[in-house]
Amino acid sequence: MSGEPVIRIRRYDELDPKELTKPRGSHADVSSAVTEILQTVRREGDRALYAYTERFDRVKLDRLEVSREEREAGLRETEPAFMEILKQAAQNIRRYHEQQRRQNYLITGQNGVVMGKIFRPIQKVGMYVPNGTAAYPSTVLMDLIPARIAGCEEIVMVTPPGPDGRVNPAILAAAEVCGIDRIFKVGGAQAIAALAYGTESIPAVYKIIGPGNAYVAEAKKQVHGTVSTDTVAGPSEVLILADGDNSPRILAADMLAQAEHDPDASAMLVTGSETLAEAVAAELSRQLGELPRKEIAEASLKHNGMIILTDGSMDTALEIANLIAPEHLEICTDEPMQYLPKVRNAGSIFLGRFSPEPLGDYMAGPNHTLPTGGSAKFSSPLSVDDFVTASQFTCYTEEALRGIAPSIVRFAEKEDLIGHARSILSRFEEGQPL
Repeated sequence: MSGEPVIRIRRYDELDPKELTKPRGSHADVSSAVTEILQTVRREGDRALYAYTERFDRVKLDRLEVSREEREAGLRETEPAFMEILKQAAQNIRRYHEQQRRQNYLITGQNGVVMGKIFRPIQKVGMYVPNGTAAYPSTVLMDLIPARIAGCEEIVMVTPPGPDGRVNPAILAAAEVCGIDRIFKVGGAQAIAALAYGTESIPAVYKIIGPGNAYVAEAKKQVHGTVSTDTVAGPSEVLILADGDNSPRILAADMLAQAEHDPDASAMLVTGSETLAEAVAAELSRQLGELPRKEIAEASLKHNGMIILTDGSMDTALEIANLIAPEHLEICTDEPMQYLPKVRNAGSIFLGRFSPEPLGDYMAGPNHTLPTGGSAKFSSPLSVDDFVTASQFTCYTEEALRGIAPSIVRFAEKEDLIGHARSILSRFEEGQPL
């Protein structure tokens, strides 16, 4: 550890709001490289996938799809105790998301009018699962279970192979718990291209979900429109609102749980207690030395972490939270429910001293695929809604249309769309009054 403080302590009245909402993450322009990869995969199919896998993942494959034998081998390598944990997590996630099922509805009116809306599952979904500095079986559960509840007919997974050419056994175990259809050993922008355009081995899908690096994020941006994509996830973040009665050791641990994700991750604390702020800063320095991912967490705290000292008012703390619109928001007080109505912008909210953010990452049930980078101001956690489409329908009788026809004609004339008016008038005998 260097002598430089591991985290900044700032007073809220001295902060420029722009400091709290500045973009994070890599600013390298990868768009041209991604465009080339997308075009190559679209043109060359599997051949391009094999070549890019050898080039970027340094492994030469003889097939892209994970075989049944490989999947069974992965299950044998998974400890039975962890398999039970996966099943318990899946049960909690399923229970929570079952409440999000959409219901068709029908409205009837006078003269035989019938209108309504029908919800249908997206037929084909592709899921990207990262496998870089860490493997994320939890992402498999969080992304796949809502799709299954929605009723999606075909779900395929793409994930980068490890150095041995295999998929991480924990990812395979999670896929087995959820009942994934097919799994392919391909990652990066080339995997997104395969899902968007299809290749000889990998079927084209209608929607692509799942987090990834800058190349994956850029690829999702570029194929959006050809297929649907979920929100482009940025670096992970947590904001903790804490009164002076909290344990500095616990708060520091919560911040490091987020900082260890990525050097661009953000862990911030808002408190009115200067004593607590200084104690947490000291704890962060101490606990860093015990963390296996110390270098990652230290970079995150130094570049993106912050402890903000307020006047002690919870209204001020909530104002800061709503400005930042964090992915994860912890409210560490004795009676946190009273503040819930005042939270306007947050992806997932953790209430009380015994609801740490990792609870939501793995076991609680609410989804951990969340809006980042302030996008909680206008977007929401992944849900069953992300895997359905809707069609609305209208059925008017002759009598019903005749009653409203003059209004439609007048509306059309007001917009100089005479063809619209004639479409209505043509249904009635010429000269017959409406």
